[in-house]
Amino acid sequence: MQQPIEGVLEAPYVMEYTYRRSLGPVMSAFFTALRDGKLLGARTASGKLVVPPLEWDPDTGAAIAGLEPAAEEGVVTAVTWVSAPEARHLLQEPFAYALIQLDGASTAMLHAVACEALEACPVGTRVKLVWSESRTGSLRDIRCFVPVK
Repeated sequence: MQQPIEGVLEAPYVMEYTYRRSLGPVMSAFFTALRDGKLLGARTASGKLVVPPLEWDPDTGAAIAGLEPAAEEGVVTAVTWVSAPEARHLLQEPFAYALIQLDGASTAMLHAVACEALEACPVGTRVKLVWSESRTGSLRDIRCFVPVK
């Protein structure tokens, strides 16, 4: 094990969710649509499109009435670089994790962006969705996003 650098605090951290949750009607429809190669968002009473959808309006707490198709292109609003992907990552080559605000959406979703380097995917980059070849009804049904040339 590597010796810690004096004066630097370190703590191991693994982000995991070790529980299972029932999906309910909104998320069940969202994941079923992903399996079928479609992306859905939830329209709030005020007209905002929330992608991925939520069961409740984040501004008012009102129940979401319905789902509608969402765009498959959008803009990177925040980005970080993964230089050494682990087996659990979607992509096995270096990639960016980005918040992507899809066209017409009022929220951003976190997903992988396949690009050669962080400099190739700055904030403001237009990206488009790439579907996985095999889909099962999970967020991994979206393989990644790629910059639009």
